Amino acid sequence: MAEELYPGLYRILVPLPNSPLKSLNSYVVKGNSRNLVIDTGLNRDVCKKALSEGLAEIGVGLDTVDLFITHLHADHFGLVNELAGENTRIYFNRPDSEIIENPRGLEPMIKYGGRNGFPEDMLREALNQHPAHKYGSNWSPSLSMINDRDRLKVGDYDFICIQTPGHTPGHTCLYEPEKGIFIAGDHVLYDITPNIQCWSDNTNPLGDYLKSLDRVRDLEVKLALPGHRNLFSDFRDRIDTLKRHHANRLEEVEAILAKSSPMHAFDVASRMTWDLTAKSWEDFPTQQKWFATGEAIAHLRYLEMKNRVRRAENEPGILYGLA
Repeated sequence: MAEELYPGLYRILVPLPNSPLKSLNSYVVKGNSRNLVIDTGLNRDVCKKALSEGLAEIGVGLDTVDLFITHLHADHFGLVNELAGENTRIYFNRPDSEIIENPRGLEPMIKYGGRNGFPEDMLREALNQHPAHKYGSNWSPSLSMINDRDRLKVGDYDFICIQTPGHTPGHTCLYEPEKGIFIAGDHVLYDITPNIQCWSDNTNPLGDYLKSLDRVRDLEVKLALPGHRNLFSDFRDRIDTLKRHHANRLEEVEAILAKSSPMHAFDVASRMTWDLTAKSWEDFPTQQKWFATGEAIAHLRYLEMKNRVRRAENEPGILYGLA
């Protein structure tokens, strides 16, 4: 079912079965000769059916559709191969495309997880069961690269592409300044907190994310259209809330290290508070341990870059303690 938000701009709810996210907000902007679909859902029949039916309801044929994908995650990118035709333009960002094209795949993440205390066999299990592995795109189609501040005009809408790294290295939002519309992807969510993970010594995704929040905070936004859950209008307040959330997380990590250190990130994650119904860390689903550990590493890396924590020397793995 398609919901008209503004003249010529619609939301289609694409179900994400067995996911705590519940559904994806796919947005459709009607143009003159070409129409734009923003994010697609997983490569699953149920997702394709919902999106196809929504497009048909508003009179948009697949042969008239171009795609804008905010970032590489499978719930946004996965259905691209089923939707793209001979004339489809797929707008995407360069940093995320380089991850997709990396021939080494997930091995660097698995090895880095092992150095951070995550048992490698357990991490492989989590990755093999993850929707990105099971329901991702079967191939990488030709992509039209968009850069920060590029303009994308569709019908009555003139969007500015704003790169907002953090959730992924190249995550990109769309801002329509005249109408005050901000298509947020997973950069700013209202009901849940975007997942910020780190699996490399060469990155500082939480630092990138906080800078990206600051970058968009002062935009004049009347309505934010996120990738999941509810639309919202209190854009700056939500950004401030997200920044406080991470400030509290950083304090929590430091408090954990103050009680017992040095520690692997996997052990730090086991002591952090999580909004899950599991009774203990041992009861956490393996995939949730992966998300939690990635978040713990992101916060530890940020603190390390700020010289608030340090690594233990002469250790085979990565162990953190207070600086």
